[in-house]
Amino acid sequence: MMLVLLAGGCTSTIEGSSGPALPFAENRGPAGAVPDGLTDFYGQRLDWEGCESYSASEFDAEPLSSPDLQCTRLTVPLDYADPTGDTVRIGVLRHPASSEQDRIGALVINPGGPGVAGLSTAAALAAENSELAERFDFVGFDPRGVGSSEPTISCLTGQERDAERADDDELDPSAAGVAETEREARDYATKCTQRTEFGDELLANIGTRDVVRDMDVLRSALGEEKLTYLGYSYGTRIGSTYAETFPGNVRAMVLDGALDPTQDAADQAVAQAKGFQEAFTDFVAWCLDRDDCPFDSAETANADYQAMIRPLAENPIDLPDGRALSYDDATTGTIQALYSEQLWEHLQTGLNELRQHEGTTLMSLADLYLERDSDGRYSTTQDAFVAIHCVDDPRVTDPNVIRETNERYKEAAPFLDDGSEPTTARDPCAFWPVPNTSQPHLPKVEGLPPTLVISTTGDPATPYQAGVALAKALGGRLLTFEANQHTVFLQGNECVDGAGSAYLVDGTLPQEGTRCTE
Repeated sequence: MMLVLLAGGCTSTIEGSSGPALPFAENRGPAGAVPDGLTDFYGQRLDWEGCESYSASEFDAEPLSSPDLQCTRLTVPLDYADPTGDTVRIGVLRHPASSEQDRIGALVINPGGPGVAGLSTAAALAAENSELAERFDFVGFDPRGVGSSEPTISCLTGQERDAERADDDELDPSAAGVAETEREARDYATKCTQRTEFGDELLANIGTRDVVRDMDVLRSALGEEKLTYLGYSYGTRIGSTYAETFPGNVRAMVLDGALDPTQDAADQAVAQAKGFQEAFTDFVAWCLDRDDCPFDSAETANADYQAMIRPLAENPIDLPDGRALSYDDATTGTIQALYSEQLWEHLQTGLNELRQHEGTTLMSLADLYLERDSDGRYSTTQDAFVAIHCVDDPRVTDPNVIRETNERYKEAAPFLDDGSEPTTARDPCAFWPVPNTSQPHLPKVEGLPPTLVISTTGDPATPYQAGVALAKALGGRLLTFEANQHTVFLQGNECVDGAGSAYLVDGTLPQEGTRCTE
């Protein structure tokens, strides 16, 4: 058993498999490689406590209520170029391995986004995967600026977010419409600076470049000489960036629902549009085999959907809670449902409601996507999503490039064609107060051990070929899952879970060309 160092030299009572009674202090670092000037961060004491107070929204409350969980905040430099300057704190959750004798180490997990809080994901996965949770501490973290981390990115109030959702002026391609959309984009960027603690300095250091540095501090503070990592969706970019930055610090890495590291933001958007069109087509085929399907045929489905959805741009549907279902909300709710076949029935219900001039179900799906709770409060995800993208990706300001990208998007996903001319309006990143800190590129990962990339053939958000490209870029092994959903590992598929778990436990990769099915 690892020695636990306690504040004040006190001893602690062991309670079952969860380790010392809370609260307690622990110092396991520094461990492994430590960059110059960062020893105090890499070797810092962690003060563990219960996780209830770490809930950043009602979506986190239940997963973080378990007494088996431990939470703390990790202190890291605000700017790694100035480690003696201001600091920020990263929210961290740990579900200790249930078998101390068989424990391998910590499995650090990121659910993606970018900007999604990671504590509840790790807590839920540990509760649902007892065999792997015997061998690993399941560790989740809220990236800097997100969730329980301090401070958080803050741009819009809940009321302002509601108003933004109700405003469909981005559909207006006229000069006046473009000017109004850009005014709002500029105002959004200004509010992010004004309402976020440390302002531009935090915005300049919020990207993936800095998150992987935080993750390496976490690795050491947890007492891990090498990192074992599981990244979903945008978490695969965190993983590939960590692999490039610290290739010698990786023990094992599972990347599920990959982004192609060489694609720019425009190409990613178009590839994703194609993925959602394919998911929509599959949804339509499923729907046509059921009673009360709102589509006439597969051939007319795009036009049928447009006929249902386009009128909302001029005539939103009033809802009982005082809000109105806009065109933007309806498409957002549709996209949410296309992430997984489990939500297809809700989408069918929502579209049938729409034909009756009702919008409750589609609005509920949109609220789920945007993480709006029943009291009208939003999580930090949407503001962090924009802030991280704006420093991770080169900004696009050329009107011709913007128009061309929007044309390509509509061609790739015709069901989402709003019927207007492609706009040239710039987004908030064009007005961002700080430069980007990353560029799309092929990662250099000399010295990286074998990694496992999982890609799903019908993944609408991170298309299958992106996983093929990432596996090749990292020199890793590709595991293919044949289904329609976004990410799969540790979600109940025996074939995928077995292959991924074997790799994490003992490094055994699945055979080349392995394919799993539902």
